[in-house]
Amino acid sequence: MDKASGKENLESGKLKSMPRDADLTRKRILAAATAEFARKGLGGARVDEIALRSKSNKRMIYHYFGGKEQLFTTVLEAAYLGIRTAEKELHLDELNPETAIVRLVEFTWKYYLKHPEFLTLVNSENLHRAKHLKASKLIKEASSQFVKMVKAILDRGVETGVFRAGIDPVQLNITIAAIGYYYINNHYTGSIVFERDLMSEENLGARLAFNLETILKLIKQKP
Repeated sequence: MDKASGKENLESGKLKSMPRDADLTRKRILAAATAEFARKGLGGARVDEIALRSKSNKRMIYHYFGGKEQLFTTVLEAAYLGIRTAEKELHLDELNPETAIVRLVEFTWKYYLKHPEFLTLVNSENLHRAKHLKASKLIKEASSQFVKMVKAILDRGVETGVFRAGIDPVQLNITIAAIGYYYINNHYTGSIVFERDLMSEENLGARLAFNLETILKLIKQKP
């Protein structure tokens, strides 16, 4: 191999590695930012700490994301798209309507438990009156698709005589989210107020069972 050919191959290899390296750097920054924003909120998070945790620097963060506010928006989008993507993987449209709703309630509950950072990020964005989500077309599209999916499940349930008619899919989704969100988000204070370890395995199981019973009673057709 001549020198010119060797130099060309070396430069080609560098060009191929650059996009991969940039993608890895972005992922590291996003992971570090998610942890930082989840712990401290937008106001308390520091770009210097995110740079340190991601083994990058502030210049790279500003280069890839544009700044702290834009980085927070990206973190929020990733968090919401994460749960929406996981919901799609349940293939609820392939299940009978009642089973699909049961799976959705179970999934939402378990997702909140497994991803507490999602709840704290939502809390932080609510403090800022959702000003970052307002401009996100990605979130609007993903949420719209999710509502359509839930509506389709409800419609199938009505057609088969399992669910009662007139249920608003948005209201149902809010209720499913709320009965899990409130319990988990307030388990510290709740455990004191109600003198019960809300996060014990026994009580978590009892709460999920209660959630399922509540939702099914709400939507099912009465005998």
